[in-house]
Amino acid sequence: MSNKQYLLTDEEVAHFITYGYRIVEPDFPDGFNESICNELDVELAHTNPMNAILDRVPKLNQVYDHPKVRGVLVSLLGKDFRMAEHRHCHKNEPGTRSQYWHQDSSNERHHRIECVLGFYYPQDVTTDMGPTAIVPGTHFRNAPSDRMAAYGNFREQVVTTVKAGTVVFAHYDVWHAATANTSNKIRYMLKFLFNRGSEPRIPSWNHNPQEIDKAMEVFGNKVCDVAQSDHYKEGGLRREMWNHLIGNSSSLAQ
Repeated sequence: MSNKQYLLTDEEVAHFITYGYRIVEPDFPDGFNESICNELDVELAHTNPMNAILDRVPKLNQVYDHPKVRGVLVSLLGKDFRMAEHRHCHKNEPGTRSQYWHQDSSNERHHRIECVLGFYYPQDVTTDMGPTAIVPGTHFRNAPSDRMAAYGNFREQVVTTVKAGTVVFAHYDVWHAATANTSNKIRYMLKFLFNRGSEPRIPSWNHNPQEIDKAMEVFGNKVCDVAQSDHYKEGGLRREMWNHLIGNSSSLAQ
């Protein structure tokens, strides 16, 4: 089978631009995710290896080598994307409190897809295990960390109650936070970062100019309950991001 079949469509790329995340469910072999959890139990028993987690659990390479996973990364970052050296295993133990909302990036407003977060969950995650929460569309919004710390739940937030093996991709600027773990189980989440290798020249996904209208309709979606003037501004920022991805070679999103 050609790897091209795993690339995103225009509409799927437009959805990521608009909402700032995508959920992927790779088909790993039986026992794969369980073996990852078992290795994490051992490696994180006394300390967290932080950036060295890939060296300690090299089987994690298979997660991001999966064609469904690579298809998303190529589509959003180009064929020459790179895995960043920074990575981390979040061990959300029973009794852990919720995190504050935060953005991982340095809050540089460029309205491009330069870096993508990949969250891998090696076990089923239920509501009480402290799943990651994401606020869609917030990669276009910059807020001081102390202000974000005062926010509670959002009506539009997405809680990643997912099955084992799921990878959630998110724009580096999207607001997210781990929720409280009120269960008696450890919730693991492996966070990896992926960077663009070069400026986009042409679309790196399954681009079809004949069906572009469906993608353009997504840019009109009102993701969060925002003022109408902000909604119009976000529509322009979404098209700016799209035009960058296609190499500024088309006026379709003008």
